[in-house]
Amino acid sequence: MDEDKQSLRFDKLKKEEMKKKLSPELYKIAVEKGTEAPFSGKYVFTKDNGVYKCLVCGNPLFSSDTKFESNTGWPSFYDPINPDSVKYHEDKSMGVGRTEITCGKCGSHLGHVFDDGPKPTGKRYCINCVSLDLKKEK
Repeated sequence: MDEDKQSLRFDKLKKEEMKKKLSPELYKIAVEKGTEAPFSGKYVFTKDNGVYKCLVCGNPLFSSDTKFESNTGWPSFYDPINPDSVKYHEDKSMGVGRTEITCGKCGSHLGHVFDDGPKPTGKRYCINCVSLDLKKEK
């Protein structure tokens, strides 16, 4: 079997495994690259200190120190916790060029990054609440 076909088979197997493991809502976002309704998620207005992790695999993604109020309806961060926390992918699904963000460890869809954030990075990582798990500082 050539590498491309093997890769496609693995992706299908991974999707079936994820469908059994995840809630329908998380599956729709993490695997099918969906999005939650704006202002519907539990972390949109959260100001608690801690680390936001990937709900699928527990990978640390963002520190609450980088969270800011963007008034977009989704939690926004200006920088990931480390460069390997997320991966970037070109996304032309809406007819415009955007940059998709996935978990650097498991590949789950998290949201998108835009160039309209605050200093020091100028980035706005717009993330689905469903994809996040906040581990609060004590």
